Amino acid sequence: MEKIEQVLDPKTIQEVKSQLELQKKKILDDLSNISGHDNHESDDRGAIFPEYGDKPDENAQEISDYTTNFATEKVLEKSLKDVENALERIEKGSYGTCKYCGNPIDGRRLLARPTAGACIKCKTELQENA
Repeated sequence: MEKIEQVLDPKTIQEVKSQLELQKKKILDDLSNISGHDNHESDDRGAIFPEYGDKPDENAQEISDYTTNFATEKVLEKSLKDVENALERIEKGSYGTCKYCGNPIDGRRLLARPTAGACIKCKTELQENA
């Protein structure tokens, strides 16, 4: 049976928390650069549609940039949710525990991917069954 490195020590968890808070701020800054107020979105935010002009090539560029911004916004929103969930687990004292099996998540995994909420075994099983 493979030995699992136990959950990180409190000092390291505080360092991870600081990194996650910085990452959250960066994501929010990035989101503010590509999205604006949108009453049609559940989170009141949506990708900004650029306005370059009325010529066909300008319209094509607007659509291309909007499509890129929309996709980027979705990736950033998922990243933000992952970071917020990790910060919540730190606050609740459950950081480093797999949300599926309840076993400790290897500390090396947490250092490599601080937002991880599942151990390698459970994550692998989820991906294989997807």
